[in-house]
Amino acid sequence: MTHTSPDPLDRLLAALELREIEGWGPRGEDDVWRGRSLPGPARRVYGGQVLAQALMACGRTVEQDRLPHSLHAYFLREGVLDVPIDFAVERLRDGRSFSARRTHAIQSGKPILTLTASFQTDQPGYETYRPAPADVPEPEDVPSAVDQLGRIDHPAARFWSHEAAFDLRHVGGSIFLAPDAAPRPTQQVWVRARHEIASDDLLLHRALLAFACDQMMLEPVLRQAGRSWVDIGTTVPMASLDHAMWFHRDARADEWLLYVQESPGAQGGRGMGMARVYDRRGALVASIAQEGMVRLGE
Repeated sequence: MTHTSPDPLDRLLAALELREIEGWGPRGEDDVWRGRSLPGPARRVYGGQVLAQALMACGRTVEQDRLPHSLHAYFLREGVLDVPIDFAVERLRDGRSFSARRTHAIQSGKPILTLTASFQTDQPGYETYRPAPADVPEPEDVPSAVDQLGRIDHPAARFWSHEAAFDLRHVGGSIFLAPDAAPRPTQQVWVRARHEIASDDLLLHRALLAFACDQMMLEPVLRQAGRSWVDIGTTVPMASLDHAMWFHRDARADEWLLYVQESPGAQGGRGMGMARVYDRRGALVASIAQEGMVRLGE
């Protein structure tokens, strides 16, 4: 496969390689890590980037056999692209099976995100999960955002088709350019990194899942409201407010994952998005919930 230069996925992987900073955090935290930001379609830091970096910072302070099984985060402020972000990590607890960490993503002395994550050693136990939907087309049979947007001369279209680190394929059509002809609060999306990732670091792959999902968690809200991404930033202000993820099984970000999404409702200028994430064999690998500001007007 021929990649653009510099390659967007390689840029993302480099941004997730945080640099440890000597000394105590500004609030007495145990560890401080520093990261840089990636360019994007907006003039602010992409929330999924900060989310992924925060998880990496927390994960680098626990034993290697402990992986994150859940995270809960609040987006507090917009981040600016040209200022480094420091991740000050508190080591809340290390038990026999679980470790808990909290981090604040700090830019110019102010927190832009706060995240708490729990880590667990791999343990056997009872297993069950809600099965994946039947009769979902294979990702090879679903049009890619690259195909849909690649010939459009617009900065956002160029970003999603040439500069995005992940390939998104919406079953039944995307809402990038126009609203759904039959608005509904559900959608299914195949997602995969744009090329193979050499690393087998499972913490990295979970952080990449966190990065990828933030860009589409509120899409079911827009789809149900009869809106499209063309409206965002013009008639519809939208921003992530909080985010929760539960990791059930190992998964690689460079293999196809199916996001089965829904919006249970919207109110008060806020909308809720939820997702179940399945691997190609149909095993449930993650569950996600996010609330965001979505000011749709009357």
